[in-house]
Amino acid sequence: MDRDSTSNRRIARPDLRRATGRAAEEAAALHLEQRGYVIAARNWRCRTGELDLIATDGDVLVIVEVRSRRSSSARFGTAIEAINPRKCAQVRSTALVYLSHTRRESAKVRFDVIAITFALEGGIEELKHIEGAF
Repeated sequence: MDRDSTSNRRIARPDLRRATGRAAEEAAALHLEQRGYVIAARNWRCRTGELDLIATDGDVLVIVEVRSRRSSSARFGTAIEAINPRKCAQVRSTALVYLSHTRRESAKVRFDVIAITFALEGGIEELKHIEGAF
C-alpha cells in the first residue's frame, strides 16, 4: 500500500504544479490589468518556447515571465531565483519569433517578471512585479 500511495503523490504533483502555474498567471494578469496594462495574449507558443503573458503598457509591448512557488517549497529557491540566464535567453528568442509572427519587429519591447509566492493555505503571500527585469 505504501507503494501505491507514493505513486499517487507522484502523479498528483504535476497537477498541483500546473494548477499553481495557472493560478499564478491569472493573478499576474489581474495585477497587470489593475495597473492599466492590456493583455494581448496568454501562453503564446511556438517551436522555441512559450511566452506566459504579452501585454501593452501604453506604447510598449511587455513580455511577462510569470514564476511561482509555494512557501513550502522555499528550499528549492524563490520564484525570482528561477529566472536564470538560460530562461532569459529562451524568452528573448521566443519573443523574437512572436514579434516576427505578428509583424511588430519595430515595437518597443520590455521584459518583466512577476514572481508569486503562495502561502500554505493557497492565498498569495507575495507578488513582486519587476519591470525591465532582463
